[in-house]
Amino acid sequence: MLDAAVEIFSQRGYHATSMEDIAARAGVSKPMVYLYLGSKEDLFVACLHREGTRLMEAIATGVGVDLPADEQLWRGLRAFFRFVADNRAGWSVLYRQARGQEPFAAEAATMRDRLVEVVGGLLRRAVVTAGQPVREHDLTVIANALVGAGESLADWLVDHPQEEPDATAMRMMNFVWVGAGDLLLGSTWKPRD
Repeated sequence: MLDAAVEIFSQRGYHATSMEDIAARAGVSKPMVYLYLGSKEDLFVACLHREGTRLMEAIATGVGVDLPADEQLWRGLRAFFRFVADNRAGWSVLYRQARGQEPFAAEAATMRDRLVEVVGGLLRRAVVTAGQPVREHDLTVIANALVGAGESLADWLVDHPQEEPDATAMRMMNFVWVGAGDLLLGSTWKPRD
């Protein structure tokens, strides 16, 4: 039933989807959907939680623990973009459907905060490994920027099914690691005037 709900919500959006639509797609009766999953709002939240959990599990499984920070970031990005490519409907529910609608936006924001924490941890490890001072505020800002860029690129990937998720991950990795690598080591750009 959750698979059917994710598919329908991703195609039609929350408001245009009925419980009857979901029941028909799942091949069960409408009362069965209500019995097992509650209201439409409860069902949408269940979809968000399931897709968010699956995304976080894919990233955690892909990252590994005893690897250099750049390899962890690469594997995390690759796992993230592979998940999005393999679960376009789930990403649509998480990113496109939930973000602008209350009470779902708060659920989506909580999941996003978890991603920011994971990325911030990877960045912190890179800074510590490089022997540089950890500036927590800077790491938080950079982690938010990277997650935002990753979300935007993932959303682009959903609309371009011909694109390879690993190539997308490589583009993001080059942008992040080559571009932000010096910043993590303490180098910053300064205006000339």
